[in-house]
Amino acid sequence: MKTAVSIPDNVYTSAEKLARRLGKSRSQLYAQALSNYLSKHQKEGITTKLNEVYLNNDTKIDPLLISLQVQSLSKEDW
Repeated sequence: MKTAVSIPDNVYTSAEKLARRLGKSRSQLYAQALSNYLSKHQKEGITTKLNEVYLNNDTKIDPLLISLQVQSLSKEDW
C-alpha cells in the first residue's frame, strides 16, 4: 500500500544514507522500521495487560497444588 508521510529533513537524510548502506530501498527500510516499532509496542501492551491481570486477581497458589508439588519433589534424587 502506498502512503505519504511527512518527516523531518534530518531523519529523511539519515534514512536515505542508511538505506543505501544496507542496500535496501527507502520503502523497505521504512516498512521494516515501522514493523519493528509496532512489534515493540505490541509486546508492551501484552505486559501491561498481564500486569493488570495479576494486580486485580488473587495470586495465591492453591494449597492442593502446593501439596502435589511437594509430593513430586520427594520422589526426585537430589
